[in-house]
Amino acid sequence: MKKITGLRWWIIGLIGLATVINYIDRSTLGIMWPDISADLGMDKEDYAIILNVFMVAYAIGQLVSGKLFDKVGTRLGYVIAITLWGVSSFMHAFARGILSFSFFRVTLGLGEAGNWPGAVKSNAEWFPIKERAIAQGMFNAGASIGSVIAPPLIATLWAAFGWKITFMIVGSFGIFWLIPWLIINKKGPSQHPWISEEERAYILNGQHDLDKTEPNRKGLSLKQILSYKESWAVLVARFFLEPIWWLFVGWMPIYLAEVYGFNVKEIGFFAWVPYVGAAIGSLTGGYYAGRLMNEGATVNKARKSAIVIGGVIMFLGLVTTILFADTPLKFVIIVAFVLFGFQFAIGNIQTIPSDLFSGKSVGTLAGFGGTVGVFSVIIMNFLVPVISKYSYIPIFIMIAVFVPLGVLAVYTLAKNIAPVEKN
Repeated sequence: MKKITGLRWWIIGLIGLATVINYIDRSTLGIMWPDISADLGMDKEDYAIILNVFMVAYAIGQLVSGKLFDKVGTRLGYVIAITLWGVSSFMHAFARGILSFSFFRVTLGLGEAGNWPGAVKSNAEWFPIKERAIAQGMFNAGASIGSVIAPPLIATLWAAFGWKITFMIVGSFGIFWLIPWLIINKKGPSQHPWISEEERAYILNGQHDLDKTEPNRKGLSLKQILSYKESWAVLVARFFLEPIWWLFVGWMPIYLAEVYGFNVKEIGFFAWVPYVGAAIGSLTGGYYAGRLMNEGATVNKARKSAIVIGGVIMFLGLVTTILFADTPLKFVIIVAFVLFGFQFAIGNIQTIPSDLFSGKSVGTLAGFGGTVGVFSVIIMNFLVPVISKYSYIPIFIMIAVFVPLGVLAVYTLAKNIAPVEKN
C-alpha cells in the first residue's frame, strides 16, 4: 500500500485549517455588529451579554470536550465538535434578537471549544516531544490566519450579500472540512495504513515512556491531575494570559468603531493587521523551543525561555499601546507586536500538558486549562463595557499587569517541566 510522506504534518495541517474556520466563524458577529445592531436595535451592552454567553459555553465546552476527546479519540471528537459549531454558525442567520443570538452562541461555543483540547491531544499522539511546540505553533497560527482572513472576507461577503447570507456561507465551511478529515485521519500513528514505518518509529520513539510501554493505560481523573502542582502552572498562566488575546478578538472591532468611527468596511480593512504578527509569533515560538531542544536544552529550559521572551514582548507592546497608539494605524501595528508575543508564549504553555502527562490525560488538562482561562475572559468582558464608557486605558493597564503574573506562575508552580505521572 502506498505511504504518505510526513503524514503527521498533514494531520496538523488539517487541524490548522479547522482553526482558521473556527476563527472566521467566531469573528463574524463582531465584525458585522455595527450593521446587525442597527438592523435589530441592539447596543454594546447586548453585545457584551452575547459575547459572555458564548464565553461561558466555551468554558464549559473546553472541560467537557477535553474528557470527550480522551474518551472517543480525536477523529470522532472533531466530527462532533465541528458539526456542532458549523451548524450553529449557519443558524445565526435566523437570529432576531438577544435571546436567539445567545442561544446560537451557546451552541457555537460548545462546539468550537473542542478544537483546542482536540488539537493538543492530537499533537501528543502524532508528534514526538521535541516537535510538539512547532506543531502547536502551526495549529495556533490557524487562529491568527483565520483572524487575518476574517475581516476582509466577512466585509466583502457582507457588502455583497448582507449579514444573514454571510452567516450561512461561513457556517458551511466546517461541514466541508469533514471530508478530508475523515479520509486522511483513518487511525492513530501506530495503526494508520498510510504511514511509513520510518515515520511511525520516529513518532512513537519520541513520546512519553508511558505512551510507549502502556498504550492502553487509562487516563487520570481531573482530581488526580490537579494533585500535581505542575498542572496548576498551566491553569494559572492561562487565567492571566488568555484575556490578552480575547480582548482584541472580541473587542477590537467595537474599539475601532467607537474610538475612530469605523464602519464595517473600515473595520475589515484594519482589523486583520494584528493577526499577521500573531501568526508569525505562533510559528516562531514553536520553532524557537524546538531548536533549543535539538541543540540539547531540556524541555523545561526551552519552554520557559520561549514563555519569557513572549511575555516581555507582550508587556512592552501593551505599555506602548497605552502611551503611543493615538492613530488607528499605530494601534493595529502595536497590537500586532502584542499578539506576536502572546502567541510566541501561549503555544508553549498549551503544550505543557503533553510534557507532563501521557496521552490519555492530556485532553483533560488542556480542556480544563482552557476553561479556567475563559472564566478570566468572562470577568474582563463584564468590565469592558463599564470601563470603556470613560476610557479603554485602564483595560490595557489591567492586562499588562497580568503578563508578569502569568509568566511567574510557570516558574513558581512548574519547577521542572517534565513527565510527572507515576507508574
